Amino acid sequence: MEWVDPKSMTSGRPVRTRIVVISMADAAERRSRFEARARTAPVAWSFYAAHTSLHPSLRYDEVGAIVAKGRPLRAGEIGCYSSHYAAWTDLQGSDADQYVVLEDDVIVDWTFVGKLAQVDLAAMGINYLRLYYKFPARAALVKENFIDRARSIVELAGNAYGTQGYAITKAGAKLFLDHCRIVCRPIDDEMDRTWVHGQPNLAVFPFPVLEESAGSTIGNTRFETFVVPKHLKLKRLVAHRVERWRRDASAVLRRFQRFRARRAARTRSQGNTDSSRKP
Repeated sequence: MEWVDPKSMTSGRPVRTRIVVISMADAAERRSRFEARARTAPVAWSFYAAHTSLHPSLRYDEVGAIVAKGRPLRAGEIGCYSSHYAAWTDLQGSDADQYVVLEDDVIVDWTFVGKLAQVDLAAMGINYLRLYYKFPARAALVKENFIDRARSIVELAGNAYGTQGYAITKAGAKLFLDHCRIVCRPIDDEMDRTWVHGQPNLAVFPFPVLEESAGSTIGNTRFETFVVPKHLKLKRLVAHRVERWRRDASAVLRRFQRFRARRAARTRSQGNTDSSRKP
């Protein structure tokens, strides 16, 4: 595959990108660290006030959370969910075409992010692009030499977790807004469920964003043992198995689709070569 210059990834006019950094309003120390690292950033960015309670457009389903996750969601998880949902909502009414969404505990390759801000992702058929993920999920190469020669786009299968950094277009945000109205999983779990909402789980690799080694504002109570009520145990077991089957079936289908796309591309390439050789 050829190296892709960011200038070739734009539509007719310059793409409008806004960079927002989700941060608690009272997180003075975290904000200070982020600002110090971003002092020489070549692009503008701004803090985005994180939510601490449920967004008014969302509905929390505690029974659904126990069935899906094995426990109720904690206040920090609901706040995190609401913060990202609010950013997607704001994008719909913004004059920006796309957002780069960061959390305040990340270390950013600002040179790369500055280049990414010039790329019209929608014109490339990409509506959601992760800049980091936490779990080594199975990945398939989609595009080599994305912006930089050393960067690629991969498609993830299964749960990769993390909302530390991603780019999203209006269309990508609208899809998540429609899908995520009922809260029964952490937001990153829900965003990973491409087998349900259909949004490809694409990521840049190597990561241009890394998570700082610091305590999470969500807290650690979510890791405490929770005993699932007896009347929900069977329902959770069935839901877990159905979810796993749908995830695995989706992964097989996506592999087949990528195989067909590569085969079609080779056929077109061979046809162009044969045509050029004709007298």
